[in-house]
Amino acid sequence: MILFMPVVQLLILPLAANYEVKNIQLAVVDHDHSATSKQLIGKIVSSGYFQLSGYNSSYDEAFDLIENDKADIIMEIPSDFERRLIREGKQQLLLAVNAINGIKAGLGGTYLSSIIADFNEQIRLEWMGTDVIPSGGYIEIVSSSWFNPNLSYPTFMVPGILAILLTMVGGFLSALNIVKEKESGTIEQINVTPIKKHHFILGKLIPFWVLGNVVFTLGLLIARIVYGIESAGGLPALYIFISIYLFAVLGFGLLISTFADTQQQAMLIMFFFMMIFILMGGLFTSIDSMPGWAKIVARFNPVSYLIEVMRMIILKGSSIKDTYPQLSAVALFAVFLNTWAVINYRKTI
Repeated sequence: MILFMPVVQLLILPLAANYEVKNIQLAVVDHDHSATSKQLIGKIVSSGYFQLSGYNSSYDEAFDLIENDKADIIMEIPSDFERRLIREGKQQLLLAVNAINGIKAGLGGTYLSSIIADFNEQIRLEWMGTDVIPSGGYIEIVSSSWFNPNLSYPTFMVPGILAILLTMVGGFLSALNIVKEKESGTIEQINVTPIKKHHFILGKLIPFWVLGNVVFTLGLLIARIVYGIESAGGLPALYIFISIYLFAVLGFGLLISTFADTQQQAMLIMFFFMMIFILMGGLFTSIDSMPGWAKIVARFNPVSYLIEVMRMIILKGSSIKDTYPQLSAVALFAVFLNTWAVINYRKTI
């Protein structure tokens, strides 16, 4: 279970975790029925992002589609669309976006606005003719995507998901370890032995540290074989950081284990912290876009450092020197959490 479950999750999750929004249901209310309006609708549908869910005669009919979850956006074209566009050089369209799903609404509205703007530029050039030079300046924008030139979402998501899986495996296993000894009663036998507290904690930590490195190695192999992701940076830099990070997350799990009395209690506590680690780790939402208080909380989230470093080394090709700030923070977490776990572990003699 320790090895098989992360492997299956790494095979499935990157394919589902995709920020790109497609198949947006578009309801069109065309009062103009002109060649220009039909050309605009055809351009929108042929973009691949929108599906025409309704071609309605009134706004109320289109709004019924939104209420029944059969449409995400309404585009209403006025009756004098083509005539005013030719005579006055401008016209307005109504875009009504269903904002229940904020991400889909925002991206869908942005996609549609971009397509309409491109269509606007296209017809201006057609009507003006190729020999006419516009009076205003023209700026051409050429973009270049570094480190992920194809804008592949698996390439972006796999390092972050691998970081989350590694944290979950290490954290949950170590959190349940000492508690299991308490529930089975063997902790009392260990307590009366001459073994030191720090030796006991190390004995619980090292096996899971080895397992964590094995899980991480399997994750790198899957990233290479299945998704074709090769580390642009050196593997030694990755393993150095992972080795220190595992001491931190395992120490956190062992600390919880020293406080909890039952495995169920330890799992609930770890689940509480794991949700915070995942949602505020920068995997799904950029830390830079969070409010000020959330940025402060993220500084105490070890997962955020791992996700950042994974992307730096695997995608960007950074060296271990470039990760010194993150490495120092994780090392402090490791020392603090393991020291606290050793102090908190109560021994009878």
